[in-house]
Amino acid sequence: MTLQGKKIAVLMESDFYEPEIFYYQRRFPEEGAEVRLLTRLWGQPSLTFRGHEYQIPLEVNGSFEGMDDAALREYAAVIVPAGMVADRLRYTEDIARLPPAVEFLKRAFAEESIIKGIICHGLWLAAPAPELVRGRRLVVHNNLLGDARNMGAEYVDEDVVVDGDLVTARSGGHCHLFARRIIELLRDRQ
Repeated sequence: MTLQGKKIAVLMESDFYEPEIFYYQRRFPEEGAEVRLLTRLWGQPSLTFRGHEYQIPLEVNGSFEGMDDAALREYAAVIVPAGMVADRLRYTEDIARLPPAVEFLKRAFAEESIIKGIICHGLWLAAPAPELVRGRRLVVHNNLLGDARNMGAEYVDEDVVVDGDLVTARSGGHCHLFARRIIELLRDRQ
């Protein structure tokens, strides 16, 4: 197990793409990594989200809210998954402030030691902070090509693109290729 002791965060909300999340929950532990699903819990001990394809319920009890920098640095990777997760996580009560999930993503981007993974529509979470991907090479779902360009990113027409500590993939159907690249990068860093 090459990633023994590594922690990987996967941000969660409703309308997640079930095959992708279930793949991560099995594939990363095969390498010895622990997968933690994180969300905004709204003061609750846990929340149950439903998937997009099959409405499968998934309980999440991990939160990124209030996570300090030391706890954040315990993660080897932070993944923003496909589906409508990113759109739902962009909600903020105060439109004068960035959504809490975007603030968390900004903090993860500030840590070069953390691999940032964004797949498919996950790019939506970076939209309120386009500086995170401005000038960086990436791929997104074809529907988000205009978003990527408007954010100043350099679109690359490949299924998976690596730009330093940022790994992106075209769609949830490419999660196996995406996970493989994240695993390879984490192995290389050891």
